[in-house]
Amino acid sequence: MNTMLKTDLSQGRADRIGDVRPVYLEALSLVERLHRCLLDVVKDEFDRRGATDLNAVQALLIYNIGDSELTAGELRTRGYYLGSNVSYNVKKLVEMGYLHHARSRIDRRSVRISLTDKGREIHKVVGGLYEKHVSTVEQIGGIGKDDFATMNQSLSRLERFWTDQIRYRL
Repeated sequence: MNTMLKTDLSQGRADRIGDVRPVYLEALSLVERLHRCLLDVVKDEFDRRGATDLNAVQALLIYNIGDSELTAGELRTRGYYLGSNVSYNVKKLVEMGYLHHARSRIDRRSVRISLTDKGREIHKVVGGLYEKHVSTVEQIGGIGKDDFATMNQSLSRLERFWTDQIRYRL
């Protein structure tokens, strides 16, 4: 390949990278801000109800457990918990009466967790909050089904890209 063609190809690649950089960095910032904003929305809902013993991360953890019976490790592998201190939050939620925990009948080293009645009430509150959002996000937020489908597809691809970066050390 001649030198001039190589230079043109390199410049084209550099232009594409330059085009992607600002929107990629903006997406990273938005993902971070949206997660913090979701936590604020959940916290606000519980503050309005006078429920101050539970933080937003714990409420989302309870919501994500739902009707499942899981181990603490499964909370992370299924994406139900994104923090590094899952055992601390599980312990606190057990102490506060939101979660049951019991040794697995199959593997005695493993502890299975599930919601108590008190935990199911929290699950209903978060579920109700989400339902309220579902009923108003299109009209008030201007975000429709097709917008969410496109966004979900893009976010799933980004998740896969990042997972591959870790898994295959790219």
